[in-house]
Amino acid sequence: MRRFQIVPVALIAGVLLAAHHTSAAEIGGPIALHPENPHYFIYRGKPTILITSAEHYGAVLNLDFDYRRYLEELQSHNLNLTRTFSGTYREFPGDFGITDNTLAPKPMRYLAPWARSDTPGASDGGNKYDLNEWDSAYFARLKDFVAEAERRGVVVELTMFCTLYEDAQWEALPMNAANNVNGIGTCSRHEVFKLIHDDLTNVQTAFVSKVVGELKDCNNLIFEVCNEPYLEDCVSHEWQQRVVETIVDEESKLGVRHLISMNIANGRAKVTDPVPGVSVLNFHYAYPPDAVSMNYHHNLVIGENETGFRGKEDILYRTEAWDFLLAGGGLFNSLDWSFMTSHPTGDTVKYDSPGGGSRTLRNQMNILRSFIEGFDFLRMAPGAAFVQDASPDVSVQVFANPGSAYAIYLRIADPKSENKSVAKGWLTITMPEGPYRLQWLNPKTGEAVGDDTIDHKGGGRRIQIPPFEEDVALSIRKS
Repeated sequence: MRRFQIVPVALIAGVLLAAHHTSAAEIGGPIALHPENPHYFIYRGKPTILITSAEHYGAVLNLDFDYRRYLEELQSHNLNLTRTFSGTYREFPGDFGITDNTLAPKPMRYLAPWARSDTPGASDGGNKYDLNEWDSAYFARLKDFVAEAERRGVVVELTMFCTLYEDAQWEALPMNAANNVNGIGTCSRHEVFKLIHDDLTNVQTAFVSKVVGELKDCNNLIFEVCNEPYLEDCVSHEWQQRVVETIVDEESKLGVRHLISMNIANGRAKVTDPVPGVSVLNFHYAYPPDAVSMNYHHNLVIGENETGFRGKEDILYRTEAWDFLLAGGGLFNSLDWSFMTSHPTGDTVKYDSPGGGSRTLRNQMNILRSFIEGFDFLRMAPGAAFVQDASPDVSVQVFANPGSAYAIYLRIADPKSENKSVAKGWLTITMPEGPYRLQWLNPKTGEAVGDDTIDHKGGGRRIQIPPFEEDVALSIRKS
């Protein structure tokens, strides 16, 4: 979450867990992997791809954030995902150069899962926490947030824990012995999530069990184990497995089953040796989208559930989203820095955060969602092999049901270049014989920019690309 560039990560052995395949009886229940194509979801009885440009994870833990207005804004742009941190981690104003960070509540406005005791002395000036007592206000807010999201068709990816990037973050948390009356958490941040201290692990698994029980009836919920566990040497694989086992065991007792996601790497990594439990493999800053092709054979959802430190221009995140989803990804979340505690509807671009986000970008994400949902995407798959050649200044992604439908995305090869237009270009694509309709779309505006029919004789077909700025999309359908 806190890095400004892709961090290549070595293979993480054993983190992949097998898919949750859905029965017909579950179709009206919690969001699940689609039984016909588990690269995608089924939610409310419909095939679903999750797409959003969303706030920086503080919707629940920051008492000053108006999450109802925020969720209404997502709904108004037909966006269907938000990622939210549980409250076991927090940041401070000014951290990482983020303007009015929702994950950095003001003093005494941080809402934690544990109740305060009568003993003064916590690092924030309040009373210390009692790790044996839950804060009822926290769970009321958490449940209301998830319920309000469900009313608007928004799925909540609830991130249970987060790696600790700095000592100051660990020193401020309730699990640190300096801030609780239980004497638990007498260690460095590098030992917090490693099964080294049984008392600390017991607090963590008790929290997981409590959350699972409180949210058992929610249909719009995915549990994520830990944010960026591969950074800072704070999280072990064995500890992540313990969290997964706790979720699975607790839900087995309750007779429910929600999807579990795992954050695999920044950039890309190949996952091997799947074991049961996790159904969504999430990557951060996955450009180019190699992580999809490297892990597509596992028949799980491949997600990019964080990006947003590349600069402020919309083109950076719009092109990243189109590339990732047409490469076969099933979930995309861009950090939208226009959402602030002072601007819960993201109605300003006056911020100095290291990324982008705006109502314009959210509308562009809606255009992408509408484009993909215009196809029978359950029957489509990555189709790079169908491209014979293309203009050297054009990047191409193809998503195809061969002989029936092709969703094609073309953009300038370098989104950061000064020249952002292509005056004349071509694409040669292999298709079976037949009549086809070609429709061109402007991904920035949603406007149609061309419509044609061809009678193809089979084999390679050279297609002239209309002049475009930044990017253009093409749908080819058998007519």
